[in-house]
Amino acid sequence: MTLSLGCVADDYTGASDLANTLTKAGLRTVQTIGIPADDLALPEVDAVVVALKSRSIPADRAVALSREADAWLRGRGAAHVMFKICSTFDSTDQGNIGPVLDALREDAGEAIALVTPAFPETGRSVYQGHLFVGAVPLDESPLKDHPLNPMRDANLVRVLARQSAGPVGLIDMATVAKGADSVRERLAALAGEGKAAAIADAIFDADLETLGRAALAHKVSCGASGLGLGLARALAQPGSADPAADVLAEPVGGLAACLAGSCSQVTLQQIEAAEALMPVLRLDPERLIAEGAAIEEALAWAGERVESGPVLIASSASPEAVRALQARHGVERAGHAIEGALAHLAAAFVARGVRRLVVAGGETSGAVVDHLGLRAFRVGPEIAAGVPVLRTAAGEPMLLALKSGNFGGRDFFGRALGMMR
Repeated sequence: MTLSLGCVADDYTGASDLANTLTKAGLRTVQTIGIPADDLALPEVDAVVVALKSRSIPADRAVALSREADAWLRGRGAAHVMFKICSTFDSTDQGNIGPVLDALREDAGEAIALVTPAFPETGRSVYQGHLFVGAVPLDESPLKDHPLNPMRDANLVRVLARQSAGPVGLIDMATVAKGADSVRERLAALAGEGKAAAIADAIFDADLETLGRAALAHKVSCGASGLGLGLARALAQPGSADPAADVLAEPVGGLAACLAGSCSQVTLQQIEAAEALMPVLRLDPERLIAEGAAIEEALAWAGERVESGPVLIASSASPEAVRALQARHGVERAGHAIEGALAHLAAAFVARGVRRLVVAGGETSGAVVDHLGLRAFRVGPEIAAGVPVLRTAAGEPMLLALKSGNFGGRDFFGRALGMMR
């Protein structure tokens, strides 16, 4: 296998988002769960996205995992590796974006790396180094309230500099508008000034294409799926067949279920809309932490209904409720308890014949996929912007949708199940 592009993603839903973007742009793409084992047979593809669960773990562990994934990808011929992060740049002043990028850049022998979380398709743009969600800066938007990595500063030059070993520069819109050569020259000039990374402005897809062409002159870059779009369009062969077309050609069948652990406003609205389509059980997060009986009760509830059609079980709560829960039990304990409970439910669902599973929430998706022991996915058609149907590439066939909390419209759960046959 010789890859056109390697990608290291810091969470599972972000990896699915990126794999979806690459596939839509014409690259045959596989998403793996963790660094692949030597005995995992992968089809001939153009890109591999290695999905890690490294966004919110200790920085030294995130660095070690990312370096191992990078080495695996480069060992398969990837000349360029993209470090995929969230389009809201979720991180604290301790990391993990800066430390991981520093390590990958050092391993690649590069003086500087281009960085942009812009993804106009999902309402994320960068102007003068500031990240916008729609028309407002990130720190004025509802997305600032991530339960693990709240974002209180929209100036990404400042944010990245606080967690990086070297200084950070800016590639502004005036430079991007002049084209890829102009961006490359700016990168070289910033490297000459001692900058280790450069936040790049981007407002339109055309800006991403410019940045993708410029980034390929280097061995490493960092960004959200928008940068992946730019890289893929620079690499894809014109007129190639749709790589997602055959993923749903053969139905999987089996039962269907949904799990939601995200507490974003988008997911809360999607759960409300799903109540018109299927039975919905709203779990009490406090009981999930304190009582094992809550899981068994949820399983009994689902067991009475799932044979008749899809069900949805949600631990999602408002940001205020989440903060109160974290204050009582601690951020780590609360998060791990809820994720573990939903992963346990997922395994019980699969044991009962569920073969079509929709999961909302990045951390929840990571816990579910790990608990199920899934190793790799083929990337199918898009359900919503950034969320594809995934088909297991090894073992018993399953269809999954792994959704970041803020992605998808109000009808997401119904739409996903409608595509997963």
